[in-house]
Amino acid sequence: MISKTTIDQVYETARLEEVIGDFVQLKKSGSNFKGLSPFTDERTPSFMVSPVKQIWKDFSSGKGGNVVAFLMEHEHFTYPEAIKYLAKKYSIEVEETEQTDEQKEQANERESMYLVSEYAQKYFTETLWESEPGKAIGLSYFKERGFTDETIKKFGLGYSLDEWEAFTKTALDKGYKLEFLEKTGLTIVKEQGGGEKRQFDRFKGRVMFPIHSMSGRVLGFGGRILTNDKKAAKYLNSPESDIYHKSKVLYGIYHAKQAIAKEDNCFLVEGYTDVIQMFQSGVENVVSSSGTALTPEQIRLINRLTKNITVLFDGDAAGLRASLRGIDLILEQGMNVKVCTFPEGEDPDSFSKNNTYEDLVEYLAENAMDFIQFKTSLLAKEAANDPIKRADTVRDIVNSISKIPDRIQQEIYVQECAKIMQISEDVLYNTLAQIDKKHQTDTAKKNRQEQKAFEVVKNDAVVEKVDVQYELERKIIEVLLLYGDQKQEFEDLVLKETDEGELVLEPEIIEAKVYEKVYLDLQDDEIELTNEQFKTIYYKLIERLNEDSNFSIGAFLSELDQEIVSEVSSILMEEEQYVLHDWERRDIYPKEKKTGVAQLVGETILTLRCNLIKNRIDKLQERTKDSQDNSEVLEEIVNYLQLNKLLNAKLNRVLS
Repeated sequence: MISKTTIDQVYETARLEEVIGDFVQLKKSGSNFKGLSPFTDERTPSFMVSPVKQIWKDFSSGKGGNVVAFLMEHEHFTYPEAIKYLAKKYSIEVEETEQTDEQKEQANERESMYLVSEYAQKYFTETLWESEPGKAIGLSYFKERGFTDETIKKFGLGYSLDEWEAFTKTALDKGYKLEFLEKTGLTIVKEQGGGEKRQFDRFKGRVMFPIHSMSGRVLGFGGRILTNDKKAAKYLNSPESDIYHKSKVLYGIYHAKQAIAKEDNCFLVEGYTDVIQMFQSGVENVVSSSGTALTPEQIRLINRLTKNITVLFDGDAAGLRASLRGIDLILEQGMNVKVCTFPEGEDPDSFSKNNTYEDLVEYLAENAMDFIQFKTSLLAKEAANDPIKRADTVRDIVNSISKIPDRIQQEIYVQECAKIMQISEDVLYNTLAQIDKKHQTDTAKKNRQEQKAFEVVKNDAVVEKVDVQYELERKIIEVLLLYGDQKQEFEDLVLKETDEGELVLEPEIIEAKVYEKVYLDLQDDEIELTNEQFKTIYYKLIERLNEDSNFSIGAFLSELDQEIVSEVSSILMEEEQYVLHDWERRDIYPKEKKTGVAQLVGETILTLRCNLIKNRIDKLQERTKDSQDNSEVLEEIVNYLQLNKLLNAKLNRVLS
């Protein structure tokens, strides 16, 4: 268990915008920040971060919360893991009591897999630095590649002994379960005759490259064999598991994320050593697809940090041709892509190793070309003077342009293609229109087929009824959160009877804090919130506002369950959704709510009273249907109707 002192210190120190900024590219938007949702595939920002309130809200997925909630949602951390991650980021020492065997047993499966992977990384690192085979074979290999001790340690590189069960036996002796060693792919278990099982290390005799998530968790490994065994694969990756999905991971993203956001560009290479060598040379905004074909998920990972990708290739012509599909995928995601090729016989690893930082940066800047120039130069060589191949080249380039979602960018690239290929812009526009039309037809056909496959009897659309009570209770929570500790002048309404026997509401001005006004009014009317979650939040808020003269939303959220934190953040950030529309740019200036807090409080409570009276009248009217003598009930209904009329008149509402 983590001590409350540590948890409080973490919440006080952690800055939400800094933590989320490690995963999402945030841009200032008034007093808040906005960015693309890390939970959905979107082109227009709907993700809002409030540094003042220390909460975030993703309007595309509905998720929201505080800094811990973000890590739990995005990185699938448990609560203790999120606290430990923040403590590590802000150099806070974690005070922790020893877990009991029962608590260890309760750790979920994913967490167990993460723990096994983290242990494996430490084991391989220790083997590299402390064992004789590790130093003689593994460390010597990394040194030959030109990696410094600092670089080797930073990337957590290691070595797996060339023995069948060295790692597995040690892990089992340390108390890690075979079940999770097998599920992470670190250990291979095979059935033998007679029902016996044989277990052995997957990465036997390999140098090890741990693969990290964006937050630095070990997800899996890549292992390179150093012998000339033709039967064994040169590189071997961890298999797919609950924590490792190779199509959604980029090697080096953990170390590169801040540099990518700072430089507003990401260099994309092919291998582990390309990443490490470039990073060591000083170019830190570099990642690798780990030897697999580039996927949309990997591109979206980069898209959170920058809109610009520069793809780096060696001089291998066959490899360049195969890379074209990856460029189209990048364009489809609405990103800007450039390509840089190295001289024949060179790759990012060797070029970085053999050149200074200044020479490397200069080469990348001078030789990076946009995808039109790259495709043209690559395909034009193949087409030569063959008009048919030349036409195919043009069609191929236009097909890539069609992938770009932005119409202005499309037009600019059409103009550039027309110049380079010496062809009419009209012809290119016509070809582009044909491709778009075919795409629309294919999409419509696919949609019709899917609709037909799942066709059901259509019912008339049911209009969802607004739950007035729920909305009003939610508004009360919002008022308390935003203005609870503010002192305001309120117009209190006192019910009096005139000399003529009529009931009237006479106003009295009182000064009180918002939370006092709300609490006393609800208590006087014996009103209790009906929604259990709102009721919990309400009483915690009243208690906190009454006890703490320096009420802080951040401190209040740190005391709540994460489920309640999500609801509170949704309430607080709801109005920020309209900031995303940028009304001021259209010369529309919405009135700020804080300019009429007393009026807002008064109207909310009056409306709640009216709603409760209406519900009471409805119930009384139901009783009259089952009774013969309704005189008392009818008199009560008349009194409620009179009161309801008075309250609605105060709200400037006309009752029909």
